[in-house]
Amino acid sequence: MFNKLKSILSSHDQHYIYGLLLLSFVVSMVELVGISAIAPFIAIASDFSLIESKPYFAFAYQMLHLNSPYEFVICFGITLLFFYLFRSLINLFYQYLLARFTFGRYHLIVERLFRNYLGINYEDFIAKNTSHLTKTITTEAHNFTILLAAFLFMTSEIFVVLLIYGTLLFVDFKITLGLTLVLAILGFLLARGIAIKIKKQGKEKESHQKAFFETLSSSFGNYKIIKLQSDSTSIWNNFSDYLSGYSLANIKNQTFFHIPRLILEAVGFCLMILVVLILFIQNPENVTSYLPLLSMYVLALYRLLPSINRILDSYNRILFNFRSLEIIYQDLNLQVQDLGEEKLDFNEQIRLENLLFSYQQKNVFQQINLTICKGEKVAFIGESGSGKSTLVDCIIGLLHPKSGTIWVDNAKINNSNLKSWRAKVGYIPQSVYLFAGSVADNVAFGREFDEEKIVACLKSAKIYEFLQTKEGLQTQVGDGGIALSGGQKQRIAIARALYGNPEILVLDEATSALDSEVEAKIMEEIYKIAKDKTLLIVAHRLSTITHCDCIYRLRNGNLQRVCSAEL
Repeated sequence: MFNKLKSILSSHDQHYIYGLLLLSFVVSMVELVGISAIAPFIAIASDFSLIESKPYFAFAYQMLHLNSPYEFVICFGITLLFFYLFRSLINLFYQYLLARFTFGRYHLIVERLFRNYLGINYEDFIAKNTSHLTKTITTEAHNFTILLAAFLFMTSEIFVVLLIYGTLLFVDFKITLGLTLVLAILGFLLARGIAIKIKKQGKEKESHQKAFFETLSSSFGNYKIIKLQSDSTSIWNNFSDYLSGYSLANIKNQTFFHIPRLILEAVGFCLMILVVLILFIQNPENVTSYLPLLSMYVLALYRLLPSINRILDSYNRILFNFRSLEIIYQDLNLQVQDLGEEKLDFNEQIRLENLLFSYQQKNVFQQINLTICKGEKVAFIGESGSGKSTLVDCIIGLLHPKSGTIWVDNAKINNSNLKSWRAKVGYIPQSVYLFAGSVADNVAFGREFDEEKIVACLKSAKIYEFLQTKEGLQTQVGDGGIALSGGQKQRIAIARALYGNPEILVLDEATSALDSEVEAKIMEEIYKIAKDKTLLIVAHRLSTITHCDCIYRLRNGNLQRVCSAEL
């Protein structure tokens, strides 16, 4: 666990933790003084002769130039009042720093996770479940901060317990060892028994929560189909089962958390009552002489038992959220692409040499040799699953071929210039995702906002006039673009692709979901837009590629050029 925490936290965070541990030691010393000062105060309040008989009391009495023991007791009491106020303030300050650090790590961890997810290879990303990524960012990162807080809090309470326990050993080691033996055995048995159950509940919680997020994602993503089925009973039942399992795991966990505290408190104070009874039976005439000692033990137990309970509670929280630590550690150590800033010019041609790509140990295509001149309109056709989109994804730098080379003019595509190459591509997918927001925000899509440029792109996509009948650039598209028709969404996707002023336009079956009339209009406009651009089309309908300069068919992993007459 420590190695994983060290890997996740930065060096600055680790130094901050060392500072917190030092402060927690100071707080523990303050707690020790608070416990130790009660017994002497009760002793001199009940017996003034101790002020003169005890050297440290006598020294303080003379230093303060007090007139009577009564004044000394009053002064001692007022000092303790201010001390306990200070004790509360320093504890509050420590808790503030602890909360600031642990929960302040949340946004840093989430930021690093999101950056990692955006930085991984496209091939790795499509192999992942997006609901898992969402769960990790929204839930597991929060659970990690709970684990971190529990670890630091447990460490500070261990300091308190060790210091107070050492003092009790010094005062009366027989009573202390007796209490220790009973409480240690009981604590060990409780920790061992409860820990297994809590760790089990933690795994069940993570499993049910994962299924919970997957059900939400699949249900909202297929909402229209669910409505058409007119029976969402099975979906609801599955969702209810996952939700019940998640809730039950949390209920059991919270119940188990309280068992050690209740048992230890009951046993601890029962033992103290037992000690008082034994002393009373052995020496009923002189019980008052044990009053300071008993007061100290009672106060010590009053402070120790909650500390021991907090240690057990924190330990259980660590176990319950340990799976989150493993997930965060794993995802923060994902292999991220290290792309350089080398510029790449595209003036002449794209050349593919002996390109091979495989997926799950199966070749998708092999020995692909192809030259695409700048400004050419090239189409790729073939049966579903033949690898058309995969080939284009390799060309534009989303996927990495297993062997072979892609050249742009005389430069080889590699990690140094891949970022520059990708920036030259405008991509129009078959399934357009528009987030809930304005048309302008969807076109800019996180890039620098330029209203004039957005208007120009919308005009090129032939949708600006329609938007003027609505709310212009601020027209709301709805979640997933639900407020727009399929053709309108496709036009916004075209505007989005044009916003980056690309040299290459890629249509990945971009119009296959549209009816023939709308498709024909959009394709005619795309050919006009791409007049001075290189156009790569992955086609399903042959009617969309009639104006292409070259047409290639991908079949059985091999690429063949075909003429229009063969189609």
